[in-house]
Amino acid sequence: MNAAERDEICALTATETAAGVRAGELSPVEVTDAVLARIEAVDPHLHAFCTVVPEQARAQARRVADDVAAGRDPGPLAGVPMGIKDLISTQGIRTTSGSPAYRDFVPDEDDIVVERAVAAGAVVLGKTNASEFGFGPVGQNPLFPTTRNPWNTGLTPGGSSAGSAAAVAAGLGPLALGSDGGGSIRIPAALCGLFGFKASMGRVPVYPGCRDDRYPGVSGWESIEHIGPLSRTVADAALALSVLAGPDPRDRHSVPGGDVDWTRRRPVSELRVAYSPDLGRIAVDPEVRRVTDAAVSVLERDLGAKVEQPDLRLPHFEDTFGAIIAADTDLTGLRALADRYGDEMSPRLLEFVRTPWTAEQLTDANIMRKRVVNRLARLLADYDLIVTPTTSSAAFPVGFHGPEVIDGRMVGADHWTSFTPLANLAGLPAANVPAGWTADGRPVGLHLIGRHLADDLLLDACAAYEEAAPWSHRRPPLPGVQE
Repeated sequence: MNAAERDEICALTATETAAGVRAGELSPVEVTDAVLARIEAVDPHLHAFCTVVPEQARAQARRVADDVAAGRDPGPLAGVPMGIKDLISTQGIRTTSGSPAYRDFVPDEDDIVVERAVAAGAVVLGKTNASEFGFGPVGQNPLFPTTRNPWNTGLTPGGSSAGSAAAVAAGLGPLALGSDGGGSIRIPAALCGLFGFKASMGRVPVYPGCRDDRYPGVSGWESIEHIGPLSRTVADAALALSVLAGPDPRDRHSVPGGDVDWTRRRPVSELRVAYSPDLGRIAVDPEVRRVTDAAVSVLERDLGAKVEQPDLRLPHFEDTFGAIIAADTDLTGLRALADRYGDEMSPRLLEFVRTPWTAEQLTDANIMRKRVVNRLARLLADYDLIVTPTTSSAAFPVGFHGPEVIDGRMVGADHWTSFTPLANLAGLPAANVPAGWTADGRPVGLHLIGRHLADDLLLDACAAYEEAAPWSHRRPPLPGVQE
């Protein structure tokens, strides 16, 4: 296989790859080899993967090939190469969670989503880089080189599913799994020009992540954590969700399935959209505002949506979000790890762990969460979707957690991520769709939130927007690859 043929394979979507493999028109082994070759050429510049398992990937590809040759159904994800975020458990593959405390940890079981993906014919390429235990909206941790944005390697890809986003944007597999406790799928999707989807709470079961009490740090974020796909197209994410979604008794939050046909898209009409460019108080970069305003005009002009800008009057939830995480966390276990590993761990994680959280802070945060949930439920009784920017800044230089100044205002390091936690607090389905690019070529994302369990309507709206304003044809120029 020559370089041009490899690049052609790496440009295929997951849907195209699976269809070609199932029809016997594509060799899953050649697909895997092509993507592994691209990883070898490109990833030294990006650091999307922290662990690559080429022999295991080839063995999985051979099993898919054997199924096809024998006339057995290879599964909906037949031969699709996939990266798995390093916070998601993979049996027999090192899973560090980006922490020195787990630098050599190899789980004894797969997370449910990995188990389901492999059973559906997916080929696991390895683990993608993430911030330590997911604490941080960029791709930095103490163990591995910092992940970089394929659109400009001097910039962050966002996080904490940094490696998953960078990998898909760079063509290092058409699909990757991320986790999202406050925006960690949607934020890097926005900064890397991808589709990122977080289903309603309980649609995609999570275990052992968040729930295995043996592993402090790993067993956190339970009431706000989701796992979902990052992809170049809506159809690819829907294909992944058709495999990943559905109840499992190991996740007490999982909900019954059967009410969503994940891969069947329907036209949308007369959508009622509540658009807020800033939630009335969030500093937003003017160019991000320009791009998202233009994207919202597509909803009106091409989809026929009725867009209004109501006064959302949402509580100031940002200051209490950390306490929600703390309440979900094994602080005793994490503090013991902090005492053992000390300055080897991320400074922002250490600051969180060593905060003397009070009972009042934890209960006040829970009450604030209820206010947010109730306000969003009332709002979504009148609207089908809430739409905002995904982030209030496009990608910024690596080495920083966020811009210090946005639209002339001094802001905190995480201010630029203020839109996405809403959907986690309320357990609502939410997605990032590429809204456009800044003048200097940085992707900007549009954030869509749907009603609880109305995942199908949200996907329909995203697919309709993609048809009206397609994005997947636009690819970043990559070091190490001749396009």
